[in-house]
Amino acid sequence: MGNCTQDHFTHREDYEHWGELVLTNKDNEQLLDDLDLEEVIETEAIEKQEQVANEEVINPELVAERARYEELLQRNLRLQADYDNFRRRTQKEKEEMAKFAASSLLEKLLPVIDNLERAIDSAKQTDNVEMLTQGVEMVYRQMMDALKAEGAVPIEAVGAPFDPHFHQAVMQEPSDQYESGIIMEEFQKGYMLKDKVIRPSMVKVTT
Repeated sequence: MGNCTQDHFTHREDYEHWGELVLTNKDNEQLLDDLDLEEVIETEAIEKQEQVANEEVINPELVAERARYEELLQRNLRLQADYDNFRRRTQKEKEEMAKFAASSLLEKLLPVIDNLERAIDSAKQTDNVEMLTQGVEMVYRQMMDALKAEGAVPIEAVGAPFDPHFHQAVMQEPSDQYESGIIMEEFQKGYMLKDKVIRPSMVKVTT
């Protein structure tokens, strides 16, 4: 009886030992599998590098094509950088032009203002209406010359056919002097700046 119990415990210990061996063997197999997988990946990477190197040696056209690609890539990057610099420089120039757009006209108008101030001072010191009129006319001509130099010119009105793009009709009246649709009188002068109408002429048109 006692021997049976002792044998039972002995077999049980052997079983547990065998189980530990089985678990250890499984862990070892998993570790070996992991190591084999890493070796396979590393081997494939090395083989691919060798293959690429061999292709470059065997196929010089591939080497030349890659070099041409790199050259085109660098050229494209330089062009992109040049374009970005040009765009920033152009934007800055536009901002500067918009900021000081009126400076040229102001330079031409300052002498006109000076002469107008002199005419006002002279008018306070003299009763000579003719001389005052001549002074004002001189200032007016100087003003018109300054505007013309900047591209601003009056719109032709009296005697010209009515054009709604350039004229604003505020009155209509029959006339023995002009045929129908002709501007017979101008109430307010219109102006153009180059090709753009700044203000249409306010006119009377014949019926």
